[in-house]
Parts: sequence; structure tokens; C-alpha cells
Amino acid sequence: MPAQPTLPKICIALGLNSVEKLMAHASSEIESGERFLEFRLDYLPSPMDGVRALPRFLERNPECTVLVTCRRHQNHGKFDGSIGEQIRILEAAVDAGAIAVDLEIESAENAAEKLERLRSTSKLVLSYHNFEGTPAIEPVFKRMSKIPAYAYKIVTTARKPSDAYKMLALAKAHPRENLVVLAMGEPGFSTRVLAPSFGGLYTYAAPNAAEGTASGQVSARMLRHLYRVDKFTKAAKIFGVVADPVRHSISPNVHNRAFQHKRLDAVYLPFLVHSNQLKDFFQMADSMPLAGASITIPHKQKILRYLDTVEPLARRIGAVNTIWKKAGKWRGTNTDAEGVTVPLAKRLKLAKATALIVGNGGAARGAAFALADAGAKISLVGRNLDRVRALARICNGDPLSREQAAAKMFDVVVHCTPMGMWPHPEECFFDGRVPGKLVFDMVYNPRETLLLRKAKDQGCETIDGLAMFLEQAARQFEIFTGETAPRAVMEKAALESLAGH
Repeated sequence: MPAQPTLPKICIALGLNSVEKLMAHASSEIESGERFLEFRLDYLPSPMDGVRALPRFLERNPECTVLVTCRRHQNHGKFDGSIGEQIRILEAAVDAGAIAVDLEIESAENAAEKLERLRSTSKLVLSYHNFEGTPAIEPVFKRMSKIPAYAYKIVTTARKPSDAYKMLALAKAHPRENLVVLAMGEPGFSTRVLAPSFGGLYTYAAPNAAEGTASGQVSARMLRHLYRVDKFTKAAKIFGVVADPVRHSISPNVHNRAFQHKRLDAVYLPFLVHSNQLKDFFQMADSMPLAGASITIPHKQKILRYLDTVEPLARRIGAVNTIWKKAGKWRGTNTDAEGVTVPLAKRLKLAKATALIVGNGGAARGAAFALADAGAKISLVGRNLDRVRALARICNGDPLSREQAAAKMFDVVVHCTPMGMWPHPEECFFDGRVPGKLVFDMVYNPRETLLLRKAKDQGCETIDGLAMFLEQAARQFEIFTGETAPRAVMEKAALESLAGH
């Protein structure tokens, strides 16, 4: 059995093209409180220059644990030397003070008889990388474990949600082994946060002040302070936001801060799920297991077919934005309706108000039914007039062409499309005048959209998408946790997150 893990939980990967830059960035990470650094010597023109700089760095920072890697170009590294030269560089790094070394399995298999010195004087980490996808993982681990080592690092590329769970499941299945498991790419992000709680030895992070060395890396500061990888336990409840795109979402910031404030053993992650991957997502969600999720573009309508129970209003709307698991069943509801009516009711009497709903997707359906139920007179407009007519029929609304809508004036315009959302803030549904006295844009990133700027220039009252986001998020939090949502904390987190975009 391998020695008990003693390495810190977060390793900062540093790949710089000069010794000066490498040492400067390493010192910066130490100053910010990090203690476990990977020096990618293959990024240097002369890896031995990095080895020679190591003793002085460690003399100044004796509390630092250094892992050294010198990956060959045949394995997506930058070192052009032979395997023998590679091993000699790693041995020299250990002599210079490195605690651990990372050697790819391909090199190890071709020089198994030369590894004894590395094994006896350092923590030898054998690594496997797949930059194309995620194959069957157990055979990979079986292949690697034929060569004795302190730890085995297996890194793949996630193409779909279940790829990420494959990696986590490997760590969970071998609790007595020192495994480092990661899935690169945005669909594999969850592995970077969850791997340690699933039994992984440590996880990798990008530097706090530089670019990382692998796709999907997130800064150590974010892993520690937003996702709290060293705080939540193996029993933590896992939640997330399911979307495509998902990178822009402020939901992880808002819900994780709320969990932190309430001292809950829970974590909330972004899950990139493409429109044809919902079935695969639920395979992952059931295995992980996921406790609940926020559902957004483009999944609010398609997700209904995968749920066991849908609350009546959500079923009538035909769209779900919140799912959770209870008694082994997936349940769904729609908190968007309250996200629309609560902010609007503070500005006008909804009964008999005239409202123009822009859009025909899940968000538009929620707004249309919520306002119709409140007694408003509904009109609808969108880019697809056939879909607009279909929605108008089921919510007793009036379908309008863009020209017809532009010629009228409404008490409120509720914009429910992604137009104007990051990364396309230059878009706006209305080319000219915005036909509303009050304009409510559901887009919250950016907070002031082109639509809202146009409306303000016309002298209209406006409500930005943050009002709706916070209302529906607070209700989601209460469904997820059974506790009262800390609204002030959530609003502060949302504002800080938007300011950082």
C-alpha cells in the first residue's frame, strides 16, 4: 500500500519560458498563501537552469512543496531530449530539493529499470494524458499500476458530462491508492473541484496571476474561496447550473456564497451541457449524485421529458428552471414566474396592465403565464412568428409581428431572449424605439444591456435582469436547502461577480 498522502490539496501549475519569470511567479504564489507548486521545467529553453535555481528558491521558501515535471514533446510537453535525459533532469531536481516528480507513463514504460532512484528519493507521480477524449479508465489505471509509484495521475479530456464522472468514479473506486484524476476542458470542470472529496490526492489550479498550463484550469484563489475545496466534505450536497454557454453564469458565485453564509456542507458548480447531452447529464447526475440544479438556456423545455414529477404551474408553462431530487425522483418547478411578477409588482399594478413579452422560449413562457395569471393583458413578439402564435394560443395572448409591436405602446415590455447577453452585448431586439413605458430585461450580464440604455434614452423606467435573477435564485436556494435565502448576501455576491466580468 502506498504511503499516506502528505501533499497539499491544491497544486499550482507554473509553466513559464524563463527562469526569472518562473521564480517571480512562484514567489508571487507563495506570497498569496500557496504552498504546493509544480515547476514545468520543459517550458524553459534549458530545463537544467530551472534545476539550478531551485535550491535558492527553497532556501527562501522552506515551507514550499515543489513538484517537478519535464514532459517530452511526444506527450504534449515541450522537452525535446531523450527519456534518459528527462530522467536525469528529474533526478537532479530531486537532489536540488524537489519533493515530487511527475513522469509520463510512456517514458516510465520505456525506462522502468531506471526509476528506482526517483522512487526511493522522491514521491514519483506517474502520469497519463489523453487530449482527445475520455476512454475506459480502469484499463488505463491497470496499465499504470504495473509500475510501482507513489501516485498515479490520470488526465483526460471531457467531451460530455459523464466523462467527468468517469474520472471521479475511478478515485472513489480505489480509496487505498494515491490517485490524481482530472478531466480537461469546460465539461470536465467539476473534476477540478470535486476530485479531492472523491478520494483524489490533490487537484490542479492555475496561478492566481498568470495563465494555466491546461484547458479548464481555474485559479487557486477561486478554488479555495468560491468553491471551498478544502472545506466541504465527502458528504457535501452537490448542486449546479446546467446551461450552454455556462461560463458567463454568476449562479456559482451567488449560491456558493449563500451556502458559505449559512455554513452548509454544499457546493454549486457550472455544468456545460450541450443541447443533445441532457440524457448523458442525467446519467452523471444520478451517479454523482447531484442534489439539484438550476436549468437555463437552452434546456428549460427539453428537460421536462427527463423528470419524474413536474409542478402544475411549470407543466402549464412547459418550462422548468429548477430541478431537485427527492425520494429518488427528479422533480421540477419554475421559479422564473416569481422572478417576473415580484419585481414588476413593485412598479405597477399588474391587473389589466398591457405587457409585451419578447421571445418564445422557456423564459418567455414563464413570463407570459405569470403575467396572464396576474391579470395583465398579454401580447407576444419574437423572431419566430409561428412559435409566437403557438405560445399566444396557450396563454391567451395576442401574437404580433415585429412591425406591429413597434407601432404600439405598452405599460411594460419584458425581454426574454438572450439577445444582448455576454458575449454579444451589441445585440438588441428593437432596432428603433422600445415600445414600453417600463422595460424589464431578463438579461443580467451585462447588467445594463443595449436595450436598457435605449429605454433610458427614451425616458423609460427600467428593471435590469439582476432583479429577476435574484428573486428566482432565492426561491431556488430555499427549494434546494429548506432554509431561508440570505438575500443580501446573494445580491452582494451577484454584484461583485458582475463587476468582475
